[in-house]
Amino acid sequence: MTVVHPVGRSPWTDRALDPGARADALLAAMTLEEKIAQLGSVWHGFGVESTGDVAPMQEVFAAGQRSLDTAVAHGIGHLTRVFGTRPVTAEQGRDRVVEMQRAVVEASRLAIPAIVHEECLTGFTTLGATVYPSALAWAATFDPELVERMSSAIAADMRAVGVHQGLSPVLDVVRDYRWGRVEETLGEDPYVVATLGAAYVKGLEKQGIVATLKHFAGYSASRAARNHGPVAMGPRELREVILPSFETALRVGGARSVMNSYSEIDGVPVAADPALLTGILRDEWGFEGVVVSDYWSIPFLQTMHRVAADNAEAGALALEAGIDVELPDAIAYGAGLTELVRSGRVPEALVDRAARRVLRQKAELGLLDPDWTPEASVAAGEGIDFDAPANREIARDLAERSVILLANDAGALPLTLGTPPRRIAVIGPCADDPQAFMGCYSYPNHVLPDYPQFGIGLPADSLWTALRAELPDDSLTLEAGCPIRDEDRSGFAAAIDAAAAADICIAVVGDRAGLFGRGTSGEGCDVPDLSLPGVQGELLDQLLDTGTPVVVVVVSGRPYALGAYSSAAALVQAFMPGEEGGAAIAGVLTGRINPSGKLPVQIPREPGGQPGTYLQPPLGAFSEGVSNLDPTPMFGFGHGRSYTTYEYDEFAVSSPTLPTDGAVEVSVRVRNTGTRDGAEIVQLYAHDVQAEVTRPVHQLAGFARVPLAAGAAARVTFTLHADRTSYVGRDLRRVVDPGALELFAGPSVTELPCIATVDLTGPRRYVGPERVLHTPVVVSPA
Repeated sequence: MTVVHPVGRSPWTDRALDPGARADALLAAMTLEEKIAQLGSVWHGFGVESTGDVAPMQEVFAAGQRSLDTAVAHGIGHLTRVFGTRPVTAEQGRDRVVEMQRAVVEASRLAIPAIVHEECLTGFTTLGATVYPSALAWAATFDPELVERMSSAIAADMRAVGVHQGLSPVLDVVRDYRWGRVEETLGEDPYVVATLGAAYVKGLEKQGIVATLKHFAGYSASRAARNHGPVAMGPRELREVILPSFETALRVGGARSVMNSYSEIDGVPVAADPALLTGILRDEWGFEGVVVSDYWSIPFLQTMHRVAADNAEAGALALEAGIDVELPDAIAYGAGLTELVRSGRVPEALVDRAARRVLRQKAELGLLDPDWTPEASVAAGEGIDFDAPANREIARDLAERSVILLANDAGALPLTLGTPPRRIAVIGPCADDPQAFMGCYSYPNHVLPDYPQFGIGLPADSLWTALRAELPDDSLTLEAGCPIRDEDRSGFAAAIDAAAAADICIAVVGDRAGLFGRGTSGEGCDVPDLSLPGVQGELLDQLLDTGTPVVVVVVSGRPYALGAYSSAAALVQAFMPGEEGGAAIAGVLTGRINPSGKLPVQIPREPGGQPGTYLQPPLGAFSEGVSNLDPTPMFGFGHGRSYTTYEYDEFAVSSPTLPTDGAVEVSVRVRNTGTRDGAEIVQLYAHDVQAEVTRPVHQLAGFARVPLAAGAAARVTFTLHADRTSYVGRDLRRVVDPGALELFAGPSVTELPCIATVDLTGPRRYVGPERVLHTPVVVSPA
């Protein structure tokens, strides 16, 4: 018998009750079919109407796509990508959300609305929405406050049109630069990934949008960097390197959803791994939110991993492991799973466990409130602007702070030092292509290639157009030279002639993001080595042979080996800086912007045989006489030059000893010794001198972005807790060990002028999820 609330409403609509109690009340009123329906989604239009290729192997599943009317007969958990599947205006998408939600509540007995989810890695992935820089570019800013501003703006746009959940951020730590999805990550350092990832999560969650951490876990560590490849990683390394970013984003950021990885680790598919999805995530960390599947990862248990006989068995494995919602449809969480439950082969308690989590989240989102209506869930009126001036300002700030000046030894930059009129040759396939600045999950590269009538869907300058605006008194010539990927050298001659006749050449090379091999960077766009795509390397060789000073600008989603181009007059790296990238790079080249970006990954010298991270133990470094291969990067983690200079001194530690349960203050003075205002990224590194397992030679312990006027100085003080020195030992427990700890400060991992040693004292101490995860930092005048 259903208990009726005293005011005449069902108890699950009572806002005075805790969301868990509301979920319990609703669950008790549901049939098995209604409960299982809450564990699935529907991708309306996919496989029914024409759509582009926006998900892995979607053609395999198109034939089985359900119609909306069929899917919502017993209710539904999620609506998949109403905005992100094909081009719709903001108003059309909003109205479609209202229409679909109306269909959901009217078709089913209990009238429970759906959660609407969308992609949002480089902005709301929909037509005309701001394309922010890629995540690798956010990492290059080392600016968590700005990242949080960006995600808050993204969330506000999504919330206005009835979206509840964003499938971001990507918290995979880079292990091999050949992987196509490097551009989607925050780089190779777990602390940077954790800190900026938590900031992104805060921005979404503060606006009421559910952030989804992905891909949990190990996805970026696949063999040979192949997408969906198996992972050969031990449990100690997994806990040491891969898991902390997710743990931080849950504890510090407050994320309410996690998405599983496609990977299999040591032969166990993550989608069927209760030790990871329940044991670590829930039992150890206390996560109470919802685990959603990556698209089709549950049926992949049958078709790719081959650990299930059919889709229903795959659903049973995933449900037991701890996946609550199947996305983007309900192939495994459908009639077959219902039959397994009715036959007693799958306990109904597992269905109840997952459905309760989904319903609890719907209560938190207001979807069970008595006054909720489809119309009231979206903003009214016309003229919704997803690319408002405030958005573009954030995109511009991120882009400007993300550009990295790798080298300028010849003093070729900034261009304003020259006297116009000059002859400037702008050469390269990325020179006049604003899409080269946009990531794989940006709408112009993710969806619009299948809809050329929309162009890129919003205004964006290429570097060519931005440079012409910045240098009106100079004579600029444009030649592509070659395509980004194709081996077409027919444009070489014109490009070389233009460079030879110029006073300076700006060579713009790199990537074009795409999906599943359609680009040179992005999901499914893995590479065998780190040579520049196509014949771009040959073009650079010939440009450098002209004798004209060549400034090489690399616009890419991954670091490429640049050792062959060390004779360039200057080297600049931009990791897909978004719709404002053209003006940002042009501003750095001309000197309007003093560059402050730092590398969140290394730049290799050679294209093959490079380790994909600076976090190497001594055996990972060059050992002359042991191996003939030298893995030393061309530019190390944290590297980045400026048009001013900085000096570090007065390095001090508040105590020569650090209790294993205590903290010390570590401070350094940094001075702007040049003539221009700038911003320096001050970096603190630590090294455990002796431990029971091998430890990195250097590991980032803290960082701070410090704006400094010319001639000014600041004191940067880090509060380093002993927990931040902990590591995962042989017994898979995290431990703080007594002993010597070396501390370093400087502008990059390869330039550390400040060194000190402290002694960790006291008993060996085991730490868990309650440990200190962050290194607070205070910047004060010096």
